Amino acid sequence: MQPFSLFAPAKVNLALHVLGRRADGYHDLDSIVVFADVGDRLTFTPSDRFAITVSGPFAAALPQAEDNIIAKSWAAAQAIAARRGRALPAAAVHLEKNLPVASGIGGGSANAAAALKGFLRLAGIDRIDDEVIAAGLRIGADVPVCLTGVACRMQGVGERITPLVGFTPLNAILVNPLVAVSTPAVFRSLALEKGQSHGAAIADARDPATWRNDLSQPATALAPVIGDVLSCLAASPGITRAFMSGSGATCVGLCRDDHVTPDLDPNWWSTRTMLG
Repeated sequence: MQPFSLFAPAKVNLALHVLGRRADGYHDLDSIVVFADVGDRLTFTPSDRFAITVSGPFAAALPQAEDNIIAKSWAAAQAIAARRGRALPAAAVHLEKNLPVASGIGGGSANAAAALKGFLRLAGIDRIDDEVIAAGLRIGADVPVCLTGVACRMQGVGERITPLVGFTPLNAILVNPLVAVSTPAVFRSLALEKGQSHGAAIADARDPATWRNDLSQPATALAPVIGDVLSCLAASPGITRAFMSGSGATCVGLCRDDHVTPDLDPNWWSTRTMLG
């Protein structure tokens, strides 16, 4: 085995409609998802045992659960390989953690997806088929869309994915105030009972005027600085739309061109990117 690396791009929700809470307790979603050209990176090298190491600007902030989600990908890959009569050799995985933790841009899910792809490659499995997608969903709701890795509409709990063919890439800036936001806490703040409906589905997957993020208000209530970031972006010349991604706290400013320079708090994390 030769060492190899896989990119785990940030996932951005251009829209995230919460349609209600299902009888099984999961929330029914309708979302427009795109991927950035910035993200984490996983490197796989030969080893006599499975091991995970971490570096990068956000390595110290990484909760143990992040390691566990990669370990879950390892276990899922082992099970898939075994069912197909293939051997999965041991490997050491190094995660270069470039994205803020618990930031609403799918860092953990993207890492799990890249890890699952990498482990399956070790077993000689390169095709992302229905069995792999189902295994990803068991790891996390956003893992299937990260396995797909293209602009798409994601529905249900994350299992229904429809690629948006011909999506035009968007110039953007990502801004995070370096405040971790708990996704379960944000959903709990919606206070939806099982079987309770919430909002309408996306009317037009190509029209941003019909999009919203139903998690923005509860997330901002938990972390008011999100409102400061959104206000800063909205007030910046050249920003055509400002919104929060996922459950926060990362906010997105869609830019008219590369020369847009918002006056951001120097303590915030930010990066320019193309979304597509």
